Amino acid sequence: MPVMTLIQAINHALHLEMERDKRVVVLGEDVGKAGGVFRTTAGLYEKFGPDRAIDTPLSEDGIMGTAIGMALYGMRPVPEIQFADFIYPAFDQIVNELAMYRHRSGGQFACPLVIRSPCGGGIKGGHCHSQSPEAHFVHTAGLKVVIPSSPYEAKGLLLASIRDDDPVLFLEPKRIYRAVRAEVPEDDYTIPLGKARVAKEGKDVSVFAYGAMLQTALEAAEKAQEEDLDLEVVDLQTLMPLDIETVEASVRKTGRAVVAHEAPRTCGYGAELSALIHERLLLCLEAPVQRVTGFDTPFPYVHEYTYMPDAGRILLGVRKTLEY
Repeated sequence: MPVMTLIQAINHALHLEMERDKRVVVLGEDVGKAGGVFRTTAGLYEKFGPDRAIDTPLSEDGIMGTAIGMALYGMRPVPEIQFADFIYPAFDQIVNELAMYRHRSGGQFACPLVIRSPCGGGIKGGHCHSQSPEAHFVHTAGLKVVIPSSPYEAKGLLLASIRDDDPVLFLEPKRIYRAVRAEVPEDDYTIPLGKARVAKEGKDVSVFAYGAMLQTALEAAEKAQEEDLDLEVVDLQTLMPLDIETVEASVRKTGRAVVAHEAPRTCGYGAELSALIHERLLLCLEAPVQRVTGFDTPFPYVHEYTYMPDAGRILLGVRKTLEY
């Protein structure tokens, strides 16, 4: 079984699905001849031609409007927004058009479309190339929001997303594009959307994470063993719809929960998850849920590794739940 990076797994999934389904096209800035700013779409232009690996003008709302039209006419477009920070010019197209089509048409029209976009910090991109916008889109009814944490999951989740009949925002944590390697089957497989996975079983505290933060949470779990603490680490994978059953099962087992993410704290995904856990499992909790997050500031260029939670900050959150 070949070993792939996250970016190789995504590229492999795109090749596989474009071979399998002629309705699948990719479009975006530099996704054709250049193969993408991170090389995610490398080789697609040479293999499938300019009609299926389409270079577009620098216009995010144009990319999204074109993709929505393609989807409504029966295609399976996979538009790329080069950095998640630049998704906001297309916000109206996504929130008021894409997400609403099935509901607005009374179920007559679906919009099977996957927006791929690199997100998060850790590559010295500065405040305009490092944001984590997932909360904006989880809040948008009609969208699914997926974020993988490893190459195996990236391939299976992307194939499932492209085959889904409704729109999906597929956020790719670029910090681990080439930093994580794993065995990935060359065969076709999918991972169901809306399912979390227990990345490490434990009994003392549940740590919920996604994307690049999953690796940080696993690092924290390894360090915690030096203090005889056994952390359970859950990779949420799909933020909307959330696999609340897996979340509940983990909290019922440990009685304590920490949510870790890179995005700012206020109204971030951790706030929603914390509220859900308190609403549904209050009598199972031994301590309030702790949030370990980025700060409520613009993403800082010089201090990005201070801004993003590390294993030490996650362990501080863990200790707070234990000392309550």
